Amino acid sequence: MKLIVAEKPDQGRTLASVFKMKKREGFIEILPNEIFPEGAYVSWAIGHLTELSAPEHYNPSWKKWSLGTLPIIPENFKYEVVKSKAKQFQIIKKLATDPQVSEIIHAGDAGREGELIIRNILRLANCTKPMKRLWISSLTPKAIKEGFQNLLDEADTKNLYFEAYTRACADWVVGMNASRLYTLLLQKKGYSDVFSVGRVQTPTLALIVKRELEIENFVSEPFWEVLAKFNINGKKYSGKWEKDGDSRIKTKEMAEKIAAFCDGKSAEAAEVISEKKEFLPPLFYNLSAIQAEANRRFKMSPKKTLDILQGLYQRGIVSYPRSDSRYVTPGEAEGFPAILNKLQANPDYQQLFPLPNSSIQNNKRYVNEKKVTDHYAIIPTEQVPNLSRLSGDELKLYDLLARTLIAAHYGPYIAEYTTIKTVVEGRAEFISKGKVQLDEGWKKVLPQKDSDKEPELPAVQQGETGTVLKSEVKESKTQPPKRLTEGQLITLMKTAGKHIEDKELEKVLMKAEGLGTEATRAGIITMLKDRAYIEVRKNLVYATAKAKILVAAVGGQVLASPEMTAKWEQRLHQIGEGEASPKQFIEQTSKMIKHLVAETSEGSSGWTFSEELTNAFVPGKKGGRSRRTTNLGKCKKCDGMVVDKGTFYGCSNYQKTKCNFTLSKQILGKTVTQKNIKKLLTEGSTDVIEGFQSKDRTFNAKLYWDGEDSKLKFDIAAQPVNQGG
Repeated sequence: MKLIVAEKPDQGRTLASVFKMKKREGFIEILPNEIFPEGAYVSWAIGHLTELSAPEHYNPSWKKWSLGTLPIIPENFKYEVVKSKAKQFQIIKKLATDPQVSEIIHAGDAGREGELIIRNILRLANCTKPMKRLWISSLTPKAIKEGFQNLLDEADTKNLYFEAYTRACADWVVGMNASRLYTLLLQKKGYSDVFSVGRVQTPTLALIVKRELEIENFVSEPFWEVLAKFNINGKKYSGKWEKDGDSRIKTKEMAEKIAAFCDGKSAEAAEVISEKKEFLPPLFYNLSAIQAEANRRFKMSPKKTLDILQGLYQRGIVSYPRSDSRYVTPGEAEGFPAILNKLQANPDYQQLFPLPNSSIQNNKRYVNEKKVTDHYAIIPTEQVPNLSRLSGDELKLYDLLARTLIAAHYGPYIAEYTTIKTVVEGRAEFISKGKVQLDEGWKKVLPQKDSDKEPELPAVQQGETGTVLKSEVKESKTQPPKRLTEGQLITLMKTAGKHIEDKELEKVLMKAEGLGTEATRAGIITMLKDRAYIEVRKNLVYATAKAKILVAAVGGQVLASPEMTAKWEQRLHQIGEGEASPKQFIEQTSKMIKHLVAETSEGSSGWTFSEELTNAFVPGKKGGRSRRTTNLGKCKKCDGMVVDKGTFYGCSNYQKTKCNFTLSKQILGKTVTQKNIKKLLTEGSTDVIEGFQSKDRTFNAKLYWDGEDSKLKFDIAAQPVNQGG
C-alpha cells in the first residue's frame, strides 16, 4: 500500500476523487484499482505543518531582544511542528509508519516550496521509506491519473528540496538578525516599533519608497502649448505646435506670440506619413502577468487573484497558478480543440466561433517547449465549468483565461497610424496624429482599453494647402511620477533587474525574474501592508513614514538593494541544479550578517530623520491598542481629545460616546503631520502646506476648521475652498 501526501486538504481530496474511496478523519482511503492494486492512503498538510525553531529554542538567552546577543546564528537549524497543526502531523506520521505502507508518494505543489513542505514533514516523522514524486500542472482526472502512472524518482527533485531548505534557513538568519538590529537601533532614536527586515521585502520596500520620494520631491513647473485647427482643402483637423519633437513652451509670452502669428494664416500639409501596424494576440498568462492584468481590469489585489486561481486549480478548472511560464508544450496544445469545443457550447462564447485559425499547434508564439520551465502557462483545463456556478470574481478570472485562449486563435489587430506635419507660413510646424482600425482581429475577443486615443484624421494629401481656422494657447504643468498600483508593483518586482547598475548582476536578476518568485510576490505585498510599511488606497500604493525611516536607516546596505537578491537567486538556482553547496551558502550568509551587525551598529550614530517624518511616524499596534496615544488637541465635537488612530486622526471618546470626529491624514496627496493637527486644533489653522494636488493644478494652502459647516477647508490666499466633509 502507498501513502500519498498532498500539500492542502482540497488538493488531497481532488487527487483521491478520481478513484473509489472512503473518507476517514484527516485522510482518505483509496480502494484497490488499476493504478493502486493494493489501494492507497491520501493525507495532506495544511500548508506549512513545520517551521524553523524560534531563537530561544536554540539558546534561552536569544529570547530577549538585545544588541549584545547579535548575531544569532545556530550551528544546526531545527524544524518543529506548528502547534496548531500538530493533530494533522500525527495523522500523517501514523500513516507513514504503518507497516502496510511500503512507499510514499510526495504530492506537494510542483515547486521548491512544495518540495520543502512535504519532505520536512516526513523527515520529522522519521520516515525513511522509499519515495516517488507526483509532478503535475493541473488537477483534472486525466492529469491526475497520468501523473500517478508517470511518477518521478525521489532523486529527480531532491536538489529542489536543498534549494528551498537553504533559502528558508538563510532568510531566517537575515530576518531574525536584521529585524532585531534595526528595531533596537531605531528604538534608541525614539521610534518604538518592530521594524521587520527581509531579503525580498526590504529591497521591494526600497523601490516603493524611492517612488514615494520622487513624488513628494517633485516640483511642478508650468509650460504652455499652442493648439491649432486647420482647414486644408475643405478637410478639418487639429494639431499641436512642435519644435525638435517638443511641444512645451517655457513662457506664456512666447506661446501667445506663436499663436498670434499662426491665427488665420496659410498652412500646408507638408508631410503625411501613414504606417500600418499589426499587434499579435497577447501571450498566455503566468502568475505575475495575470495578477497585473486583474489589478488593472478589476482592481483585484495580487493576493486575491492568487487565492481565487488556487481555488479554481484545486477544483481542476485551471492549470497550476504559480507558473512562471507564458507558453505551453505541444502535448498541452493537443488538448486545445477539446477545451475550445466545450467553450463554444457556452452562450457567452458562441459568437466568437468558428475560430479564424483552427489550430495553433505549430505556433511558436504559444507552443514552445524550450520556454516551459517546471510548469506551463495558466490555461483553462478540459474540465470546463458551468459558468453560472462560479462566483463573480472567479468568473472574471476564468473568463479572462478562456478569452485569452480563444484570442490566440485569432489574427492580429491591424490599424493605420497617420502623422501629418502642417507648416504655417513656411515656419511654424504642427503635428497631428490619428488612427484608423483596419482589422479588429483578436480585440473582438479581448476588448482593450486603448492607450492611444488619437482621433481619426481626414484623408489629407501631402502638399495640399489651406488656412488656420483658429489657434489658442493651453497652459499646463509638469506632473510628478505616477503612483504605483498593486498590479504595477508586482510588475516592478518582476523587472527589478532594471534598477541594477552592474550589467552582469542585472542579467542574473532578470533571468531570476526579479524580486521574489511567482508564488511569493503577492505574499510580500500583503506582508508590507500588515507591517504598516505601505497603505493601499483606491488601488494606489503609499509608503508610510515607518517605511521611509527604515529605508533611510538601511541606506546603501545590500539589504535595500536588488543586488543581494540577484546573487542569492543565482546561487540558490545552482543549488537546485546540484551545482553549489548549501553549507557554503549559509556560511556566506552568516558572514554577511556579522558584517552588517558590526557596521550598522557603528554607523547608527549618524542617522538623522526630518521633523516632518518623525511627526508622521505612527507605531504599529500591540495587543490591539496603539502604543502611542499622544493627545493632539481638543475634539471639535465633544470634550474628548484628538489622537493619532493610524491612518487618520480621531476623537478619543469614540469607544465611550461614538463621537465620530475625524481628520484625514492624507489630503490631496499630502500627509498632514501631527504637528499641523496640533496647530489646527489649538490655533485654528495649520501652517502653509505646499503641494496639494487637485485634478487640474498644484497649490499651497493652510487647512482650517469651519465651525459653522463642521468641515475642514482650504485657505488659499485668504480664499477658502471647500474640501468636503
